Amino acid sequence: MDLIDPKDLKSGDEVFVIYRNPHVPSVSNIKAAEIVQHPKDPSSLALFLNETFHVIEDDDALFASQAAAEKAYLEAEDPYNPPY
Repeated sequence: MDLIDPKDLKSGDEVFVIYRNPHVPSVSNIKAAEIVQHPKDPSSLALFLNETFHVIEDDDALFASQAAAEKAYLEAEDPYNPPY
């Protein structure tokens, strides 16, 4: 997988995430997000997604490309029958 280590992020980076719809938990989408300076903690970075700031956690799956996120999504959907 083409995961990005959160420690390697810098402000202005574009990442891709698998985002679950909070209203329909069975629906997920791959979304582009931007890494920005956290608005309340200038020494931290945040994920800006859907016009909202999100704290970046160590276990967040951040991908360098949409293709990498799609591959991970498909593998997670059916781990016994990967798409490759």
